[in-house]
Amino acid sequence: MNNFIKNKRQTVLLGVFVFGLLVITASYKNATPPGFKNLKVLPTTISRDSLHDLMEGYSAALGVKCGYCHAKSSSDPKRLDFASDDVIQKTYARHMITMTQNINKNEFNFEKSNRPDTINIVTCGTCHRGNKDPEAFVAPEKD
Repeated sequence: MNNFIKNKRQTVLLGVFVFGLLVITASYKNATPPGFKNLKVLPTTISRDSLHDLMEGYSAALGVKCGYCHAKSSSDPKRLDFASDDVIQKTYARHMITMTQNINKNEFNFEKSNRPDTINIVTCGTCHRGNKDPEAFVAPEKD
């Protein structure tokens, strides 16, 4: 009977240890940055889903596809090399992202948020409205 209790206790302890190890591993996996390369404006800790959603928003705001800013892979032209800086539009996009972040932080942070990067009053769509080359604003003539 003592061996049965001892084995049962060891089995329970082993189960608790394995469960704890799984929880720690899952927590570490979620806490680890996804390892994106060459993020210069966006946070390096951005989640894969958040980055994907953000890029889809940029695509819609400019009416373009991913290849407008991202270069083709040199090893497989059917794929994109997201880390590459070979396409000048990516540099322009970084400047525009920084500009909108600064406008929102400095002009629309009325509540002095400690996360001004989450304020999205001015977005790419504010000016672009689905066009990669938005029309210039022409003020109406005065009467």
